[in-house]
Amino acid sequence: QVQLVESGGGLVQAGGSLRLSCAASGRTFSSYAMGWFRQALGKEREFVTTITWSGGSTYYADSVKGRFTISKDNAKNTVYLQMNSLKSEDTAVYYCAAARRYSNVYFRGSYDYWGQGTQVTVSS
Repeated sequence: QVQLVESGGGLVQAGGSLRLSCAASGRTFSSYAMGWFRQALGKEREFVTTITWSGGSTYYADSVKGRFTISKDNAKNTVYLQMNSLKSEDTAVYYCAAARRYSNVYFRGSYDYWGQGTQVTVSS
């Protein structure tokens, strides 16, 4: 069993920054990619960004390109999401996710493990 635990959410003013972390643990953890989705109130869960575990290739939703940066620490089995220039529309619950195999990284169904989510609220 793999567990993903997010941290770092909170309340921030528009234009500010936050850094989310997601630590993976379990008997044997290996994944093709780890990333972040988000779900705003009343909306579908949407792709934000992901990073491949071995090659470090990154993928971003158009809405966050240039503002968000994903990174990883292989030794700690941890991914980070640095969010800058936050907007009110970034307000959502952010979920960490891990995909075990090569797949369409933009697709929610490609991910096998999910964290419990962390709230990010951006006030305008």
